[in-house]
Amino acid sequence: MQKPLFKTVFFTFCIALFSLQSCSGDKEVDNPSGDENAVQSIQNNIQEGTWKVSRFIDSGDDETSDYDGYNFTFGPDGVLTATNGTQSYSGDWSITFSSNNDDSPYELDFNIIFNLANDFEDLDDDWDINAYSTTKLELFDASGGSGDTDYLTFEKN
Repeated sequence: MQKPLFKTVFFTFCIALFSLQSCSGDKEVDNPSGDENAVQSIQNNIQEGTWKVSRFIDSGDDETSDYDGYNFTFGPDGVLTATNGTQSYSGDWSITFSSNNDDSPYELDFNIIFNLANDFEDLDDDWDINAYSTTKLELFDASGGSGDTDYLTFEKN
């Protein structure tokens, strides 16, 4: 007779665990490829407030500190602004579905274009979206030539 009690306790535990996970306001979503709802969600989140670069790995080198003190604003008109109080740079951003040969079909790309000849040109790319939440956007790019993978993470201020 203990087996039904065990099943009841186990089932209750599973329900409670699932409920706790689903209550989190900052649930991270992995691999949003091909999901048009993901595009709208990412656009809405990224346009709220300012963001900072919390991780930038370029060809194996940690270059996060190149963006210390900069706040990034992703405007609804596709204008991207990076400012640190004394300097300000403008670029463009967008989210597109990619169907390139080097990408999976319908993969989401987070496009950044600064067209500058400084540290910000390193951010220019059609980044693959790895995961996102209301406070974090994790991007990566597998380089075709060198085989290195670059990583870029924005976190909300």
